[in-house]
Amino acid sequence: MALAESAAGKLPGLGDVLKGLKEIHRELQLDSDLHLRGAWELGRTNITRNSPLAWNDSGTLGVVKKIPGGTLDPGKQVSSLARAAQRSGAYIFENTGVEKISFEQPPTLHLPRKRISAGRILIATNAESLELNNFTNSGESKFTLSLATAPLTDKQLQAIGLSSHHPFYTVDMPYLWGRRFHNGQVIFGSGLVQLNHWSELNTLNISTGEPATLMRLLESRVRSLHPALKKVAFTNRWGGPIFITNDWIPIFRHHPQSKNVIVLGGYSGHGVALSVYLGRWAAKALLGKRKLPSWNKSSGKKSSGAKR
Repeated sequence: MALAESAAGKLPGLGDVLKGLKEIHRELQLDSDLHLRGAWELGRTNITRNSPLAWNDSGTLGVVKKIPGGTLDPGKQVSSLARAAQRSGAYIFENTGVEKISFEQPPTLHLPRKRISAGRILIATNAESLELNNFTNSGESKFTLSLATAPLTDKQLQAIGLSSHHPFYTVDMPYLWGRRFHNGQVIFGSGLVQLNHWSELNTLNISTGEPATLMRLLESRVRSLHPALKKVAFTNRWGGPIFITNDWIPIFRHHPQSKNVIVLGGYSGHGVALSVYLGRWAAKALLGKRKLPSWNKSSGKKSSGAKR
């Protein structure tokens, strides 16, 4: 789901995320099935009179607002970005972990078998390697869950209100998000697995323990949304890491130990579009062509409430 703002809403100087995302796709010739038809905010109060859907989910769940946004295929986006980077002369080394950084002049990356000196570094590991990117006191790493239904018929999609391709997410609890996929499948997501340390992401298994329990609850919840989903089958189940900041504001700042190192992440669920948009900003900042924002002046303080 591609959304126009951060999880904290509008931020000073952020600009038009969706317009910028389209420009990046055009300039780099990315193929990600990007469609910006708009997105639905769902709620259990203040539902619009002509809501396209009405689901049974802790009360009646319906559309309360249509907002700018849309969908894309994140796998295709990553692959297209990688190809564009290679066309520009970049080298990509997969499965090559950085164990630590020595903040000397120039900064040095420590890999398992070698060291690499770098004039400028961007750390974008987000929910993983909190010590490396200096996120330890800025929020929490979680593991979020999703599943996909078997392809639904046009009649089923019309019955549940998803004959259009608008992605959706709830503005109140219990949280639920989703989108229709191109072959009639519908993706639903909800639930956060609690972690004691981000390193648990390396061994987490969605088939056991808390992840398995939350997945079963999500399956039951989807089947209860509408009679047309009562016997729906699920073809795919998965999860992924997410980093939620204390104040829901993305972290975009210099590393405290070096002005030559920038850390970027903490999108709190809005990273599909925002990570690419801010990635271009980070590249300009590394080249000295643009200043970083001032969003993180009070970073580290717990907020009084959460958006989601």
